[in-house]
Amino acid sequence: MRMLAVINQKGGVGKTTTTLNLAHAVAQRGKRVLCIDLDPQAHLTAGFGQLRKAQHGVADLLLGEMAFTDVVVQARANLDLIPAGERLGELEHLNQGGAKRGWLLRDAISEYIDDYDFVFVDCPPSSGILGMNALLATREVLIPVSGDFFALQGLSRLMGIFQHIEGVLKTRTEKWVVLTRYQERRRLARDVRDKILGYFPKHVYRTPIRETVALAESPGFGKTIFEYQGKGNGAMDYMNLAEDVLLGKVMHA
Repeated sequence: MRMLAVINQKGGVGKTTTTLNLAHAVAQRGKRVLCIDLDPQAHLTAGFGQLRKAQHGVADLLLGEMAFTDVVVQARANLDLIPAGERLGELEHLNQGGAKRGWLLRDAISEYIDDYDFVFVDCPPSSGILGMNALLATREVLIPVSGDFFALQGLSRLMGIFQHIEGVLKTRTEKWVVLTRYQERRRLARDVRDKILGYFPKHVYRTPIRETVALAESPGFGKTIFEYQGKGNGAMDYMNLAEDVLLGKVMHA
């Protein structure tokens, strides 16, 4: 079983788009997948077409008020989802529990995750309690990085957080990078790619995700890219990325 936190504090890099479509691609390849929407904005839940009024979700699970089986829903074949729910924002302001607040997710799902081949956690664009729960529950992170200068700055800040956690816990987090919103013709995008390859040799997945309108549009219809435009570049890229993740295929400088 592999559990990956999909995380980047910089907005607009395709974090939720990557969680949504990579998870569906892996599920289509026959793997049993669980997605956890840990972002109060609930974009992943909406992208799967699972957003409901008065919805229970991950907050109810983390607070111990509902069981795993009460909040998990089947979003697609081979793919389950724990929705964000309406109370998730409350957890960012949770003061009780001290250091234990960071381990709520790990403790809540530990009994069930061995039923899955992959668990993807869609993280909020912040380093608060929710992001910390994702990082403490996982040993792998997937970092979507868009091809622009500010993406490198955001990546630098994120690395500082990883180093702090690794120092405190005396553990190592496996870090993977996927290039998103990529435009090969832009020199800046190629420069960013080369810099990231220098920072993360053998840890940048082989397939960059090209910028396409369909990837931006599909979540608004509650569809993944495979359901919205199954023969386009977006679907091709995410299916290839799924192969990279499954087989460990990476770029080489």
